[in-house]
Amino acid sequence: MATTSAATFSIGSTVSFRSRGSPLLQTKPSAVRFASQNSLASFSGLKAGTSVNCDSESSFLGKESSAALRGSIALKAQKPNQRSYYGLQLQASYKVAILGAAGGIGQPLALLVKMSPLVSALNLYDIANVKGVAADLSHCNTPSQVLDFTGPDELGNCLKGVNVVVIPAGVPRKPGMTRDDLFNINANIVKTLVEAAADNCPDAFIHIISNPVNSTVPIAAEVLKQKGVYDPKKLFGVTTLDVVRANTFVAQKKNLKLIDVDVPVIGGHAGITILPLLSKTKPSVSFTDEEVEELTARIQNAGTEVVEAKAGAGSATLSMAYAAARFVESSLRALDGDGDVYECSYVQSDLTDLPFFASRIKLGRKGIEALIPSDLQGLSEYEEKALEALKPELKASIEKGIAFVQKQPVTA
Repeated sequence: MATTSAATFSIGSTVSFRSRGSPLLQTKPSAVRFASQNSLASFSGLKAGTSVNCDSESSFLGKESSAALRGSIALKAQKPNQRSYYGLQLQASYKVAILGAAGGIGQPLALLVKMSPLVSALNLYDIANVKGVAADLSHCNTPSQVLDFTGPDELGNCLKGVNVVVIPAGVPRKPGMTRDDLFNINANIVKTLVEAAADNCPDAFIHIISNPVNSTVPIAAEVLKQKGVYDPKKLFGVTTLDVVRANTFVAQKKNLKLIDVDVPVIGGHAGITILPLLSKTKPSVSFTDEEVEELTARIQNAGTEVVEAKAGAGSATLSMAYAAARFVESSLRALDGDGDVYECSYVQSDLTDLPFFASRIKLGRKGIEALIPSDLQGLSEYEEKALEALKPELKASIEKGIAFVQKQPVTA
């Protein structure tokens, strides 16, 4: 997009600015452009105008959500004591906690969430090194107040009154580490953090990023059940990165405009359990059998692609943070009353014979409003076979997570 003197930022999610040749990340599929040079003095020094124009040029969601946003930006009657800029209300009113905020995913994720005009408080937790991250972020002139919390003694205070809890805490798989090693470390971390969430913010949306997600989400569910506060509508495994990758790779392969591409991804969040439904790609596009196999394998193994490119120096932290921020944004929009929020997520599900399954869901104020079964109907022969092939592995991962908690009852 050509540089203009008008500022651009997104409504209801992560803020994005474009002003006088200084483009920043635009993280919403539509933006509200203020075309004149009148001052918007009380919001970050942006320039504002009297006209509103929605552009569908950005990256977070897609064309359909862009259209929905255009329809939803109706100028509302201003109520007393509500700040409103030319009828558009920006109210920071939600508390988000990131547990593992000093890590490779946590830091860029915290930055992206800090940019949201819907967030009033951003609580950052880690076992070490989080104070500096919070101090750094607190200098950003966006609405949310940043607070830091270090160590188990401060975890409860971090979570009190929080609306959305995001858990990227854990360790990546390192050379010489078995999958069982990774599982045991991260399973204990997730168990401890979800116990604290159950005690301090039982009504919050909980976003699980810590791997292996196929097992850590069932672990979280069992912990919440034992605590007596389990609401399956509010527990999410963040599989958004699989969708982000699928959209990107398909757009590149078929030379499509990325904002138009939407590929649902179902199943789980590891290896062959990740199943991109290329036959359901929007806009409709044809693939050869070879292209289907090639794209599916690349999407399933994209994490390894990043690890190899970083030559052992790390894993997919930046793209994961971006994808997690997209899912946080969607949750905040749903909590704020947006009636047209859809994402793919790994959740408790009855769409298959597995108790947990990733598919497209509709989000609302109370969490999952509906599972969307249509994506699983009319699959190609390749997808039908792949779906059946992933089930045993996903089933074993789910059972492993449940057994872990049952062997180690949660603390009272």
